[in-house]
Amino acid sequence: MALDLTATRHYQDDTAEIHKLVVGPMDNNVFVLRCRETGSAVLLDAANEHEKLLELCQLLDVQTVLETHGHWDHIQAIPQMREAGYDVGVTAEDAAMLDSYDYLIDDDRVIEVGRLRLQTIHTPGHTAGSMCFRLLDHPVLFSGDTLFPGGPGATGFEGGDFDAIIDSIENRLFRTLDPDVLVLPGHGDDTIIGAEAPNLDDWVARGW
Repeated sequence: MALDLTATRHYQDDTAEIHKLVVGPMDNNVFVLRCRETGSAVLLDAANEHEKLLELCQLLDVQTVLETHGHWDHIQAIPQMREAGYDVGVTAEDAAMLDSYDYLIDDDRVIEVGRLRLQTIHTPGHTAGSMCFRLLDHPVLFSGDTLFPGGPGATGFEGGDFDAIIDSIENRLFRTLDPDVLVLPGHGDDTIIGAEAPNLDDWVARGW
């Protein structure tokens, strides 16, 4: 059955639209950000079920793939995406976790998606190279596995660091983003910055 773009559309305003698919055994969120003025788009996290992702990419004119981090559940579809001609970007710190990629994503850079602009925010802790993507001039943050409703991402895996993820969330997200910014995580439901920021001390106290 062909994908229904009406069903996958998760967010829309005058100039941007975001589509969402939940794929794979870990129920990964895969997002496509599309510029409504030019039609250009990017896919965030080629997680799994490559047939669905390739169909979505073709329907939405995706130009490239951005990885929030290198954990296995976020990268399963990369070989098929690259074989189909889509370049894949990842941070230098997480690049070794991928079998293959095409370019590196640096901190505090702006990635143009048509007339939209994505700002990269390096947020180590879940992995050393975890990256969030802020949609400038729109109240949207793609948080990967750094920030979820109710707390930070897990830090018990190799390369995880609880103190680092708390520092990332506090200083690079909570102190810089408005309370109404919509947070789109790598798994599960959305949240907003203002719903999570008051709970930071509680997360520190519980240790996870």
